[in-house]
Amino acid sequence: MPERSESDSRKLLRRLRDSLAEPGRGQDRLDRITHLIADSMGSEVCSIYLFRDPETLELCATEGLRAESVHQTRLRLGEGLVGRVARTATPINTADAPTEKGFRFMPETGEEIYSSFLGVPIQRVGEKLGVLVVQSKTARLFSDDEVYALEVVAMVLAEMTELGAFIGEGEAMSGLHKQPVMLRGTSGQEGAAEGRVWLHEPRVLVTNPVADDPQVETERIRAAVGQLRVSVDDLLAAESLDKDQRQVLEAYRMFAHSRGWLRRMEEDIARGLSAEAAVEKEQSAARARLDQVPDAYLRERLQDLDDLSNRLLRILTGQGSDTGAEMPDDPVLVARNIGPAELLEYGRKLRGVVLEEGSVGSHAAIVARALTIPLVIHAAGVTKEALNGDRILVDGDQGIAHLRPEDSVTSAFRDKMAMQAKAQQRYADLRDLPALTLCGEQISLQMNAGLMADLPSLEGSGAEGVGLFRTELQFLIRNQMPKRAELATLYARVMEAARGRRVAFRTLDIGSDKVLPYMKPNDEPNPAMGWRAIRVGLDKPGVLRMQAQALIRAARGRPLVIMFPFIAETSEFIAARKLVMEQLERERSLGIPLPERLEIGAMLETPSLAYAPRSFFEMVDFISIGGNDLRQFFFAADRENERVRRRYDMLNTSFLNFLGHIVGRCAETATPLSFCGEDAGRPVEAACLAAMGLRTLSMRPASIGPVKSLLRRTDLQGLRAVIDAACEEGRENARPVVMDWLARQSN
Repeated sequence: MPERSESDSRKLLRRLRDSLAEPGRGQDRLDRITHLIADSMGSEVCSIYLFRDPETLELCATEGLRAESVHQTRLRLGEGLVGRVARTATPINTADAPTEKGFRFMPETGEEIYSSFLGVPIQRVGEKLGVLVVQSKTARLFSDDEVYALEVVAMVLAEMTELGAFIGEGEAMSGLHKQPVMLRGTSGQEGAAEGRVWLHEPRVLVTNPVADDPQVETERIRAAVGQLRVSVDDLLAAESLDKDQRQVLEAYRMFAHSRGWLRRMEEDIARGLSAEAAVEKEQSAARARLDQVPDAYLRERLQDLDDLSNRLLRILTGQGSDTGAEMPDDPVLVARNIGPAELLEYGRKLRGVVLEEGSVGSHAAIVARALTIPLVIHAAGVTKEALNGDRILVDGDQGIAHLRPEDSVTSAFRDKMAMQAKAQQRYADLRDLPALTLCGEQISLQMNAGLMADLPSLEGSGAEGVGLFRTELQFLIRNQMPKRAELATLYARVMEAARGRRVAFRTLDIGSDKVLPYMKPNDEPNPAMGWRAIRVGLDKPGVLRMQAQALIRAARGRPLVIMFPFIAETSEFIAARKLVMEQLERERSLGIPLPERLEIGAMLETPSLAYAPRSFFEMVDFISIGGNDLRQFFFAADRENERVRRRYDMLNTSFLNFLGHIVGRCAETATPLSFCGEDAGRPVEAACLAAMGLRTLSMRPASIGPVKSLLRRTDLQGLRAVIDAACEEGRENARPVVMDWLARQSN
């Protein structure tokens, strides 16, 4: 690029910085900026369009177009050339705008006399903020240098928007991180919480986008990249890396040593940007490419570059994870995603958790349930919008987070929390009472657990035992395989905390969405139906043997209950049971005290097992229906897919008939049967399960009170008659008649 152009670019940026530093309203700043850019670039028109909402752009300032069109002209995302720039996040440069595909003529602006058009996105690290446009009467293509210069200016505008430079009276100019925002996601764990945002990975704010001395900034970027390269090389030198971790770091090293990456940032600095702004400009370009790339491998590589840019920004700014900020007394954790070990480190001090990603079956969701922390997942954009200390309301029941809520929203939310607290007190009064129905049937209500943190809930919730203890959580929260002695100590503490109550230990259920940090993930097209749970245990029996030994040693003469997950056919149960019995004999030969009584059962999570031979039902000591997986496979609806997860109802008459079939098979052989899953913790569904003949239900501790309350007010015989009638009438779903019947019973 010629030296003259470099000088002009830096001069424009300095004028832009000085203009932004002048006092005045946001609109005044925008007006000055459009005049300054048009003058510097020798064009008759400069316009700034900002997003009014995620789908609408508004003309917020212009030099050259009719003044009366400001705040009146709006475009949908993708509409016209401006809308195309916003949607694709790529510039449009044309000498004859009216002939361009998708051109939209806006007569109120008076732009019909301008032929040339150059539009560039205003974006910050993938966050689309608006479009910057210059136009001229002369039909010409803007030069590469001019396109580049306008992109640099747009980058600075994005940074200043982030810093609130354009806050004004108009809604479209409202500053980021200032207005109330409702983020609609998905419920990961029920409950409601009010608190202050605590970011798991604080945002890096660039406060100096324009630099006076390119030489100083160039030296800073070279030094920071050098430090980054050393840190990546040091990580690669670690001996504990597995193959996959090494591949990721090799990709990091490739980008860190990329001459093109450093050269582009140095060119941005030569144009007048600071080192930090140059990094963010390249990061924004990578994010834009990421959105357009369909190939999974290339997307992963661009994601690597994005992560590396964040590392480089933290080196330059000194804004590491430990920013010196103090965690508020009422923290609500906000993150893109988080692992179970990291979430456990925060512990019960958290009021709630809001994630951009995650899933209902993720490790974080399981830990959040164990800690009874309200959790919202799939809250798109929350990490971009939230800042540390922002007030936030978490509605885990509806899967909604209210960021910086208005007073009316806060008041209504607090009313809801007060009602929930009142209901919980009512449920607490039922804690020591049995779940005895009006028709005299007593239902055993048990709790699900997976952490020692769960066990205090045994007393407080009124649970009669632990119907499911997830042993995999102890594997998931570690960076290496736990030792047998460690597991034996843990399992012993669980049994001691249960104080004689029955605890059903489910053997390691990994695979699908639960991948151990130290285990190579399998690239499976459908992991929920792939190599998981007992299939892994039988193919890799070493871990299953170790677990069996640890459980036997933990029992120390006490009763022991073991169940195998995801049994699909009898032979799998026979093989797994044989392995446990072999370990029992081994421990006997070593003089280890054996369990007083040993129960070995299976989880029925696949429809195939419901049609197993009678010998299977005679062989098992008990069966536990894994409702989440069984419903997923019965309806062929992935429970991690939000498009279909809620489409199918447990009260579908086909599913209820299927449950009735399982109850009948177990009754024939007097095989104890229980139900474990989300549906067991929903009062209406729990009542229907009991009406279908299930006498043991296992759920999260917080659900026991509401479920017991409804069961004690329900005649199961009457409810079963309603369900049977719905089936005989050919109804697809029994929920409407069940809800109507329950409402009439409560009157």
